Amino acid sequence: MKSSPSIQAAIDLTAGAIGGTACVLTGQPFDTIKVKMQTFPSLYRSLTDCFLKTYRQVGFCGLYKGTSPALMAYVSQSSVLFMCYGFCQQFVRKVAGLDKQTELSDLQTAAAGSLASGFAALVLCPTELVKCRLQTMHEMEMSGKIAKSHNSIWCVVKNILRKDGPLGFYHGFSTTLIQEIPGYFFFFGGYELSRTFLASGRSKDELGPVPLMLSGGIAGICLWFVIFPVDCIKSRIQVLSMHGKQAGFIGTLISIVRNEGILILYSGLKATLIRAIPSNAALFLAYEYSRKMMMSQLEAS
Repeated sequence: MKSSPSIQAAIDLTAGAIGGTACVLTGQPFDTIKVKMQTFPSLYRSLTDCFLKTYRQVGFCGLYKGTSPALMAYVSQSSVLFMCYGFCQQFVRKVAGLDKQTELSDLQTAAAGSLASGFAALVLCPTELVKCRLQTMHEMEMSGKIAKSHNSIWCVVKNILRKDGPLGFYHGFSTTLIQEIPGYFFFFGGYELSRTFLASGRSKDELGPVPLMLSGGIAGICLWFVIFPVDCIKSRIQVLSMHGKQAGFIGTLISIVRNEGILILYSGLKATLIRAIPSNAALFLAYEYSRKMMMSQLEAS
């Protein structure tokens, strides 16, 4: 049975959601540490120091603060990303003058992933904002920037709506775009180049789980090496906007470099790279196998 564009989009969306879920559940504790170190670098000397202090202050569950919005953020982002990825691949084919059966080059695939990330940012920004605020609620209260409050998802959402209205969920959106569009070029580029290398002349579709996981881990490292300083600025804007209006991307960047030094933009990089390997390995493994299973069932029907 030949799949229609709508059925193909539904398969890509579902596989992306499954991959996003696997990614979050695998890497959430490291993501919490990353956000804490990016936003309050003076409070934590190292990855281990942040882990131990968080554990002593709020227990092991503190490392999973923001898991629900993280699932909302990355499941929705991955769903939209991989669904739009299919459409963007068709767009790149048209621009390049290729027919539907011609396989895109690794560079063209990376370009399609970069275009798709712009659409995914629309759903990522609001949920990422809630997640980052939940993850750093303890530090914001301890520093006196906000009063002690019930740090539930609903309280954070109500506070955003009360202070800034619906557009308040898009604090840091321009920074998200600056981060996502080039970042996902290297993400998908790193993934496809790794698969090409590991396939050694065979079809990339024949790769087993281990090469797929290796390629996913490499993709995650490529992504975070490129976007990490921008992600640090985004986290600052999204978290500190609880305390009052924040400067935009350029203003925040200048303020951080002038007052804290450029190396502060890399606070939490170690936690992120440690997280990037297993979480993105899980993402692509879950995505590829669930997509392959759904496609085979469709063809059999």
